[in-house]
Parts: sequence; structure tokens; C-alpha cells
Amino acid sequence: MRRSNLGALRIGDPVNLERSLAAGQRMGGHYVQGHVDGVGRVVSAVGEGPSIVVRLAAPAELLRYVVERSFVAVDGASLTVVRLRPDGFDVSLVYHTQQAITLPGKRPGTLVNVEVDVVGKYVERLVGDSTGQGLTLDLLRRAGFA
Repeated sequence: MRRSNLGALRIGDPVNLERSLAAGQRMGGHYVQGHVDGVGRVVSAVGEGPSIVVRLAAPAELLRYVVERSFVAVDGASLTVVRLRPDGFDVSLVYHTQQAITLPGKRPGTLVNVEVDVVGKYVERLVGDSTGQGLTLDLLRRAGFA
């Protein structure tokens, strides 16, 4: 509840549900765990030919893991980041995606759940972050890696 928009949902609100990938199945998308890292907000949705570009605002603690042309999950739907902004990011929804997920029906101001790339979180943990956890640059230098 602390990390999600669950408290803002009402009975009857549509949600995205997708079955997990079974062991041994072909992987055809992004690595999404189904966790919620935080909450973003829909800023705008603008038609661009047959696509819709959705601009989302997100807090800095999430944006540090968002990379242009990588992925982010919004309300459980894995999407490609088409533009990174200082206060958020844009995703582009092709026609098929527009029909399959709930994001096209969200109005500006609507809160959405955001899951960022788990690989970025692992890398930060391993090489160190502002809390001093993980491998520090000094340790990497002493080991001959930097």
C-alpha cells in the first residue's frame, strides 16, 4: 500500500493482469517482476499518428533507474521508454498495446504504479551507491578494475 496506487483504486476500476512466464517458456519481452517500486502520475497523452505518447511524472528515486530505450512497467504493463525527462519519462503505445492495457484510459493526474529495471538496482547495489553499500570505487581500484 505504501508503494502503490492501490489505495486510490475503486471497485470496478480496470487493472492489468498478466500470467507469469512459466519456466522453460520463450522470453519475448522485458524482465518484469511484478513489484511496485513507487508511484508516478500521468501528465498527458497525445496522439502521434496511430500511436499515443504518454508522459509520466515520477520521483527522482525512481528516475535514477529509468533509461531511454529501456523498459519500465506502468501499472504492470511493460513499456519502452521513448524519452527521458528531468521530472519523468514518455512511453509510446502502439495500437495493439492501446487495446491490451489500461494506461490509454487514464486521465492526467491519475496515479500509476511504476516498476523500474531490476538490473539497474542490482548494479547500483554491487558497485555502491550514496549509502556506501556495495563495491566502492576505491575497492575496485585496489583490485585493478578501475
